[in-house]
Amino acid sequence: MTELDYPYHFDSRGRTATTDEDEHVRDLIEQVLFTAPGERVNRPTFGSPVMQLVFGAASEEVATATQFLVQGALQQWLADRAKIEAVGVTAEDSTLTVTIEYRVLGDDQSRTTQFSRSIA
Repeated sequence: MTELDYPYHFDSRGRTATTDEDEHVRDLIEQVLFTAPGERVNRPTFGSPVMQLVFGAASEEVATATQFLVQGALQQWLADRAKIEAVGVTAEDSTLTVTIEYRVLGDDQSRTTQFSRSIA
């Protein structure tokens, strides 16, 4: 099964780019992580507060709280596509790193992916 690739772009044939199920679930995780709640029209609760961590005080308590909020957002929005097993959040200077361990539903293979964003 093919899905639209994220971010939206055209392939070498000039058509809408597509991707496989595994990459699509990874793309969905990225969208939930880096969309701020209230950013999407008609979906005011979509997203996670992960980007706010960069602007807050860097402490273990803030990182732990954000970790739980991120895991909740991923479970809420992707429960029909993936089982989120672990979430790790670290913030150093202006770089935010999020590590997600998950399983695509219908597949027993565990996957780990890492996202980093730098706020300059």
